[in-house]
Amino acid sequence: MNNDTVRDLLVDMVGGRGAHVDFETAFADFPKNLRGAKPAGTAHSAWEVLEHMRIAQSDILEFSRDASHVSPEFPGGYWPESVSPPDDAAWTKSIDAFLAGRQAMQDLIADSTTDLLDVFAHGTGQTVFKEAGVIAKHNAYHIGELLVLRRLLGEWG
Repeated sequence: MNNDTVRDLLVDMVGGRGAHVDFETAFADFPKNLRGAKPAGTAHSAWEVLEHMRIAQSDILEFSRDASHVSPEFPGGYWPESVSPPDDAAWTKSIDAFLAGRQAMQDLIADSTTDLLDVFAHGTGQTVFKEAGVIAKHNAYHIGELLVLRRLLGEWG
């Protein structure tokens, strides 16, 4: 398998294409009045899931391209302070930031000057290849979580 094929596969993985629902579909037309709802037995609202995905993805991206990046405090720094978005603009801004961050990671992967297997000097064995996998798995998990929330709220399937 050549390097371009590996890059294309990683870009697709980070984009959420494949065997599961992608980010755009999962978050499409999410009702404003339910963005902060937490059905019984669930841990997070849709707003919390969205913000967590955005924050974690941003952290992984910045870690992958900036040796001086400082990660948020774990675990609190990876979650929003509120269960609900403060307003519609915050929801839209978070969606847009998530998509921009995902595109930036895809661009980093697709860049032929990026050595996918070069171990970061500032990490503990991480590579762009590994971090792309972390983003893909993390996002898939939380998209699944969001779909469960949507079902419980009567807004999916």
